[in-house]
Amino acid sequence: MLRNLHIQNYALIESLDLDFATGFSVITGETGAGKSILLGAIGLLTGQRAETAAIRSGASKCIVEGTFDVEEYGLESLFEENDIEYDAECLVRREIAATGKSRAFINDTPVSLTILKQLGERLIDIHSQHQNLLLNSEGFQLSVLDTLAADKSVKEQYTQAYAHYREVSAQLEALQAQLTGDQGDEEYIRFQLQQFDEWRLKEGEQEELEQELDVLTHAEDIKAGLYRISGALSGDEGGQTSALRSTTSALRSLISIYPQAEEWCERMESLYIELKDIADEVADAEDRITYDPERQAWVEGRLDTIYTAQQKHRVGTIAELLEIEQRYRDTLDRLDESAERIADMERQKEAAYAALQEAGTRLTAQRTEVGSTFEKEIASRLVELGIPNTRFAVDITPRRQPDATGADSVAFLFSANKNGALQDIAEVASGGEISRIMLSLKSIIAAAKALPTLIFDEIDTGVSGTIAARMADIMEEIASHGRQVISITHLPQIAAKGTAHYKVYKEDTDTATVSHIRCLTTEERIHELAQMMSAGTLTEAAINNAREMLGL
Repeated sequence: MLRNLHIQNYALIESLDLDFATGFSVITGETGAGKSILLGAIGLLTGQRAETAAIRSGASKCIVEGTFDVEEYGLESLFEENDIEYDAECLVRREIAATGKSRAFINDTPVSLTILKQLGERLIDIHSQHQNLLLNSEGFQLSVLDTLAADKSVKEQYTQAYAHYREVSAQLEALQAQLTGDQGDEEYIRFQLQQFDEWRLKEGEQEELEQELDVLTHAEDIKAGLYRISGALSGDEGGQTSALRSTTSALRSLISIYPQAEEWCERMESLYIELKDIADEVADAEDRITYDPERQAWVEGRLDTIYTAQQKHRVGTIAELLEIEQRYRDTLDRLDESAERIADMERQKEAAYAALQEAGTRLTAQRTEVGSTFEKEIASRLVELGIPNTRFAVDITPRRQPDATGADSVAFLFSANKNGALQDIAEVASGGEISRIMLSLKSIIAAAKALPTLIFDEIDTGVSGTIAARMADIMEEIASHGRQVISITHLPQIAAKGTAHYKVYKEDTDTATVSHIRCLTTEERIHELAQMMSAGTLTEAAINNAREMLGL
């Protein structure tokens, strides 16, 4: 329940701090005094869209803060799921800056508007006059039946079945679209793979061939250089290996008389062995190097093929070419497998649709049962509200195709005249009848849905006298079941029924016009009711009538 409302710099409200009573309360005030502003501020706490134009002129931001008692409404899981600290006294705050930035908080934890709306839907139901248009909305009518259903799992199961069906259908459509695209490219892909088969590319081949080409191109220079090196190392005259061999022999002959020479001898032998290996390898390499114009032409041709392939596919390495080749082969594999995969997905879709139809049948049966009870309850309440010849029916017909709401089309049919033909309610009901229908509907929903607070904004439009008093009795009845009901009204018959009476009024200061709201004392209520009954002119008779209406 809404315990306290704090508003700062919102529209005509400079600063407001208001405590709300439990039970049935009423709010009155002249047209334009600021009642809609109050509703707009409360709407911000339920996640409604924020407008910078609502910020009071000259202020940098506006703040709306509400304190709610949530102890008895089973909201712990909602707080836990969104990582918000739970407290039986819940503080909801909304801040709108002149820059357009909007922030929302629950118990001082920043939250998104989505989370704020989820909480707001569990805390407050605001009925404004434009909501009467919802009576012509099929979605609203279906939601009424689903709200009144005792077993909420039936609708949840349908929603899950529909989501699964849509998911499987989307997957099948994507697979079919992919297959269509692949089939269109199949001839092109097969041609490309034919070229790859001719190329027979190998990982690392390019680097090896480029190195070989360098050798073949400079074969004579390389062979000449190796020849010179071989002669320097192992030539018969002046070769380095011969010199090392002689030096080693000389050192060995000194060992017996000069022991230190032994270490040098061993080192010299190691150098000789290493240099001899190098000399042999150089000589072998010289023998292998030959100028082979045929091999060079083949290597150049092979590299030209590789470079052409890279240029064609706009890559720089064989590894990238091999990746492209693999993608082409994967695409052909998909083509070969697609028929089987699509057949499997079609079977899944058929199974999902069958499950959807089964869930839809259960939902239709539940709605039909709820609708039958709802028809009687609405008709009964409307009779009490002065429409004695009420006829009301819930017309449920099958849709051509199920959608997110179910497999049903629904229409609320109404007639206020004896033997009158039933027609769509929004087409035949007058403004006063619409008000009474909506109040009846809200009272039935309130009994089925544990909403802490209901706010009615001039739901008494088009009625007066005893009918207005009866509407007030219904609102009192709703409040008597542990709910907080707040009615904004212009009718004294309803205003007199409130446990608490708040008045919205404006006053002009030196610089601006400011809206205020305060709870009236008993004497102030008497005068307010008297003014409402006498069109603003206080008479003794009106005052006495007001006292009588208040039971004083």
